[in-house]
Amino acid sequence: MTPRGPVDVGDPDRLYTVTGGRSRADDDSFDLVTLVVSECEPTAGMQSEHARILDLCRHPTAVVEIAAELRLPITVVRILLGDLLATSRITARHPRAADAVASIPESALLKEVLHGLRNL
Repeated sequence: MTPRGPVDVGDPDRLYTVTGGRSRADDDSFDLVTLVVSECEPTAGMQSEHARILDLCRHPTAVVEIAAELRLPITVVRILLGDLLATSRITARHPRAADAVASIPESALLKEVLHGLRNL
């Protein structure tokens, strides 16, 4: 495993340029574990960071992995991903937390099991 340098939090002018002056993503579509998949190839004239994201996301890739590979702050990556999502160049797959919560037994059932175990 090769050691990585620090994430690029440096030159604010560069980050300002990369995001087009935006400091926040338009929505909260992307959390750290959201999987992103490219829907197209990079095109000529595309912003280099956008093209790099499309290359990285040929296979499902988590937002946190994208930020690490680009060496950019997560907020900047979320803005860039929002741009690509708005133009349908990527799709985002959110973790299925709802399915996991639905599979947890009812609390009343758990209380009955606990009561039964205590009576043993």
